[in-house]
Amino acid sequence: MNVLIVDDQEENRYLLEAILKGNGHDVRSVGNGAEAMEQLKSDDIDLIISDILMPVMDGFELCRKVKADERLRHIPFIVYTATYTNLQDKEFAIKIGADRFIVKPCEPDVFMEAVQDVMSGVNSGNIALTPPAQEEEVLKLYNERLVKKLEQKMLQLEKETRALRQTQEALRESESRFRLFAELAPVGIVISDHQEKTIYASKKFVDCFGYTLEDIPSVEECWSLTCPDKKLRNRIRREWQNAVDIARKTCSEIKPMEYPVVCKDNSVRHVVIRMASTDQLNIMIFTDITDRKIAEQEHGKLQEQFNQAQKMESVGRLAGGVAHDYNNMLGVIMGYTELAMEKINPDDPVRADLEEVLNAAKRSTEITRQLLAFARKQTIDPRLLDLNENVESILKMLRRLIGEDIDIAWLPESQLWPVKIDPSQIDQILANLCVNARDAIAGVGKVTIETENVTFDEDYCADHAGYLPGDYVLLAISDDGCGMDKETLDSIFEPFFTTKEVGQGTGLGLATVYGIVKQNNGFINVYSEPGKGTTFKIYLPYHAGEPLEIRAERVEEIPMNHGETLLVVEDEPAIMKMSKIMLENLGYRVLAANTPTKAIRLAQKHSGAIHLLITDVVMPEMNGRDLADQLNNLYPDIKVLFMSGYTADVIAHRGILNQGVQFIQKPFSKKDIAEKIRQVLVQS
Repeated sequence: MNVLIVDDQEENRYLLEAILKGNGHDVRSVGNGAEAMEQLKSDDIDLIISDILMPVMDGFELCRKVKADERLRHIPFIVYTATYTNLQDKEFAIKIGADRFIVKPCEPDVFMEAVQDVMSGVNSGNIALTPPAQEEEVLKLYNERLVKKLEQKMLQLEKETRALRQTQEALRESESRFRLFAELAPVGIVISDHQEKTIYASKKFVDCFGYTLEDIPSVEECWSLTCPDKKLRNRIRREWQNAVDIARKTCSEIKPMEYPVVCKDNSVRHVVIRMASTDQLNIMIFTDITDRKIAEQEHGKLQEQFNQAQKMESVGRLAGGVAHDYNNMLGVIMGYTELAMEKINPDDPVRADLEEVLNAAKRSTEITRQLLAFARKQTIDPRLLDLNENVESILKMLRRLIGEDIDIAWLPESQLWPVKIDPSQIDQILANLCVNARDAIAGVGKVTIETENVTFDEDYCADHAGYLPGDYVLLAISDDGCGMDKETLDSIFEPFFTTKEVGQGTGLGLATVYGIVKQNNGFINVYSEPGKGTTFKIYLPYHAGEPLEIRAERVEEIPMNHGETLLVVEDEPAIMKMSKIMLENLGYRVLAANTPTKAIRLAQKHSGAIHLLITDVVMPEMNGRDLADQLNNLYPDIKVLFMSGYTADVIAHRGILNQGVQFIQKPFSKKDIAEKIRQVLVQS
């Protein structure tokens, strides 16, 4: 069947077409009653489905005209409306000839059931086509419906007017709330029109940047302030304008952009600018991130310090992991080389070769010692000492070290506070720094060594990065050499970093100094410029008490025995054998064992006195400390000398590094062990 749909809403027509075509019907559709009358002149229509509220000619008028036309009166007419839906509307539609009145929306199956019901009733004759009503009666009813709708429309307009007044009042309240929010917001807010005229600036913006609504810079001035470089400014402005255009079209927010901004008082603040654009306004929000930028810089410095600490820890684990075995093997090499040299005539060419082997072993020992010092894992014996006395005791050695062309100026402070540190570590610091100073001076030059008592309070440390409050003893070493640039300064304490040629340095000297200072809870600062020399300032914490007298210079000759008996306990067979031979060559009577259990048995069977126990710290069965305790029960007067190739943290864990305990670090030379043995045996 052919169906004519009359509705001014395209989506309504589309929906009805889909339903009817889906049920096998042919469909025509028009937008109002006048178009429907034209369509009816040319097409053979079986059913009309019409809305009521339409322009030009509404559904009531269309229905009246169709039913008044003898040619069209037979066509069934269904009213399908969402506007005229009360009982009077339905009665009027039926009065003027409609065959069915359906209220939108309606389920498709219910709608099709109504259509089929109308058509089947008409076809079977059960529903008689409604004759047209009298013209006067129709006009009367139609006018009544119009008046009714007009009254409803007036009521609706009154309601909308009240709603508009409420909206305007809400808008005023919203505007008031916005101003309150904008004034209290922790960000600066600026609103401008699309002609870049500023119409609002919040209090936070004025407080932060100093500009008021009246003296806010023009757009060009703003760009000049945020980006002085003209070429860069033009590029950024193009990018910004493109983003603004997109934001205006889509009513979206521009991605945040960060700029330094020059304030009215010429100070510089770092800000993040956000902008949203509507059809009429630009809203810009300025977030002051200056404090955050400063915090980020401080965080960066702390991160660098943390990274440096991680490097130190990595090198420390590496050094500690290899130090024991490496030191043991070096000890064997040095020991047997010295024994071999004693058996060879001084004129024998082989002796020179052995001296090279011994020197190489000593250099290897020094590298291991520097690695452990950098990693703060070297075994130390801190003592309360006067730094002036310690420096003065090695000035002669330092002068030989740096050569005659370089003068050493020694400027000590009188009444210097005592510090607590291993004296050998002061030797390491001065030797490394003086060698570096020598290498930085081309020809004739000067190295200055100074000491001073200094105190830093919290205010001073707040303005000087790296300083900590407290009382310190300053040890400063300065030179008038070539100096260093900033890039070099940033790396000087890194392990293996060196500016010297290949083979001229290990890159561990300053790393060693840094590790020693940190191991003793001090800190170090460096001042240098290219061509202006370098100054290292080392701050060691003040310790109260009476400093010990400086140790005497080491004797050159190897001290011999006085007939004592020594018990050597070493679990490494090569070292035990070498130590036994070395000590016997010094004239001692030596008992040797490679386990604590064997050492105890030897002591139990020995009939005479045992004057000294020389024992490794870390061994199977029991450690050196426990072995010493057990032997002390057998020989109450026995003295003990501990030795180890392990790092300080491992030895300390075994309880060996207590005050007054005698200890020698592997590897050691014949002279080292001879001197240490005499030192232990002669102590009361």
